[in-house]
Amino acid sequence: MDVAGLVTANPVWVGSSELTMTPAGLAACVDAGAGAVVAKSVNESEAARRQLDIADYAFVSGDREVRPAGEAHREDGLFNRSGLAQVDLDDWLEVLAAAAGHGATRGCPVLGSITLGDPAAAARIAHAMAAAVPAVELNIGAPHGREARAVRQLTEVDAVREAVRIVRSSVDIPLLVKLPGQASDVVALARAARSAGADGIGLVGRYPGFLPDLDGGAVLGSWGAWGSPACLPMSLYWVGKTRQALGADVPLVGTNGARTAADVLRFLAAGARAVEVVTALWIDGPGVVAELVAGVEAYLATREGGLDAFVGSALAGTRDYADIPPRPSPAWLPYLGSSGQ
Repeated sequence: MDVAGLVTANPVWVGSSELTMTPAGLAACVDAGAGAVVAKSVNESEAARRQLDIADYAFVSGDREVRPAGEAHREDGLFNRSGLAQVDLDDWLEVLAAAAGHGATRGCPVLGSITLGDPAAAARIAHAMAAAVPAVELNIGAPHGREARAVRQLTEVDAVREAVRIVRSSVDIPLLVKLPGQASDVVALARAARSAGADGIGLVGRYPGFLPDLDGGAVLGSWGAWGSPACLPMSLYWVGKTRQALGADVPLVGTNGARTAADVLRFLAAGARAVEVVTALWIDGPGVVAELVAGVEAYLATREGGLDAFVGSALAGTRDYADIPPRPSPAWLPYLGSSGQ
């Protein structure tokens, strides 16, 4: 299958995280059978690298309780602080080149990743990465961008267009742009990124979050970033809306909310061509990739037309509110109970 000019074996990708920050981690994700692997992000800022020193992670149950270490469940939310890879660019390029070579022998592209700080610096890094990897992901949707000055989260059309234009001018390999989920119009951001030269669009980044612990403090003692299976419908909203607005020719990569093969399939049905998974691997290890790939392939084998026909299939019967006829009986009646009679 082809996604934004990348030939990949399947639509289950491993997203950028601490799991893809080392040669061993990158190799483990490739060997697990991923369609593609996105390496841990870097940028030009020493402060962004230092931020990894204060990284912290909490897996949160459905009743908003923090799990003890080592007891996370696949359905838990992840609340965390993080930073960028603590490595000099030249050293990182060597790691990327080796990982990309390893991936190439297995049909698994390994992508470089840049979390935006300064656009001109991002362009220089992307240009250097182009000699090591087959594609670059530019993350302009990092939730930590609202709290950490070393990275930026862009939510305005003009800023997205200009940043992508600058980075695009520096590379001739596929450029994927990852957008935030918390913006007034993510579709407009996707359109701006595409017009500035993005080959593919990632939808969407995790959300800023805050969770009091009810003992007079807050989980992690700070604001943080939040992702969970409960975010899946919100991610799918923007995937579906973007697919409808930009058309089937614009490759979309889903992210934020996929923990199972069924979740991956929902992203595909909403219009994504590939899906980045991270937290499921943190909980159950890189081997979970094989589980997801097998589940997706088994389901698609039952569908006429396979993957190509399935991508975006959920949108065919989707109607705007104004086009939905009145229901014969008010749907809200059962929720009133006896007190409403």
